[in-house]
Amino acid sequence: MIYLDNAASTKINETVLAEMIPFLKEQYGNPSSIHRYGRLAHKAVEKARKQIADLINADSSEILFTSGGTESNNTALFGIAKKYPQSRIITSSIEHDAILEPCKKLEKEGFDVIYLPVNKYGLVDPLILKKNLTKDTSLVSIMFGNNEVGTVEPIIDFTKICKDRNIIFHTDAVQAVGKIPINVKELGIDLLSISSHKIHGPKGIGALYIRKGISIDPVILGGGQENGLRSGTENVSNIVGFGKACELSRVNFFKNVSKMKELRDYISKKIILEIPEVTLNGHPETRLPNNIHLTFLGVNGEDLLIKLDENGIAASTGSACSVQIQKASHVLQAMGFSHEQITGSLRLTLGISNNLEEMNKTVEILKNVVAELRSVSPFKEKYSF
Repeated sequence: MIYLDNAASTKINETVLAEMIPFLKEQYGNPSSIHRYGRLAHKAVEKARKQIADLINADSSEILFTSGGTESNNTALFGIAKKYPQSRIITSSIEHDAILEPCKKLEKEGFDVIYLPVNKYGLVDPLILKKNLTKDTSLVSIMFGNNEVGTVEPIIDFTKICKDRNIIFHTDAVQAVGKIPINVKELGIDLLSISSHKIHGPKGIGALYIRKGISIDPVILGGGQENGLRSGTENVSNIVGFGKACELSRVNFFKNVSKMKELRDYISKKIILEIPEVTLNGHPETRLPNNIHLTFLGVNGEDLLIKLDENGIAASTGSACSVQIQKASHVLQAMGFSHEQITGSLRLTLGISNNLEEMNKTVEILKNVVAELRSVSPFKEKYSF
């Protein structure tokens, strides 16, 4: 198989796995226990906390462990909402469902939620954000890099606008961490969500960066772990793996990003050159280094995925988190895509283990599969396939 669905999940790094194993076997203590087993576990958790903080230039005390990106997003939104009841919350129309669904719930609870529009590239206009701010605005949440089309938002423009008005700014950086340089202090970010399994760490673990001075209410209550913000015994082995994945991502950042960009540019140009009626979606330049989102007119995306899978290629049409619901992409709808453009979309997301040979093989398979599907397409008379 050629794996091109790294936005959905990545292969766990062997070094990461090796770091985790002792905490699944010999070092199984509870970090809250005062005996030696507990102290070793606590030390490992705090080491990982620093590794994660170092990746985004935060302080260790600003890292809150969660079960993943979804919980981090929920904690940010509900944690701030509890502090500022029935205030205004601003987000974008192309956020992940882990932002949109909590926002819908908050709307029902009396919050004024504004969903900012985007342009054809998926970019939010900072001026539109500014126009929608009021004295009652408590939080702005706009994603760093879009999980479907890969567009990277002008985060620093948003944080400057919010800082001038003392409004808290959160970003879902699940797709961006490890692929875009992120310095939370320089960018002025207040809250930031991270997920381990997007950067070759284990699933089921993530973090929320909470800048010093930002106070949120806990969502999970109990024994008071994580400074009272998230009760429950820490998932030590996964935390250790997450920390190591962040360390490797930081150390190998420029090498990894350079490789992914090179492969991304190579295969996207080759596809557009060799297959007719194909368009690249999202911003052509300001995009994640591993994301290629395409529309093949006259082709059904689901059929394309099945055919690619039969030919040994794992890809996606969009967010893996909502694929079983079978709904049209709200991201592409917000960008003004027609039904035909949405149904013909394909997302290829590269990883650090992909190579040039795989790119060439993918293009050849795509050419054949697309030609086969277009030969029976009801739109074949409409386009010059």
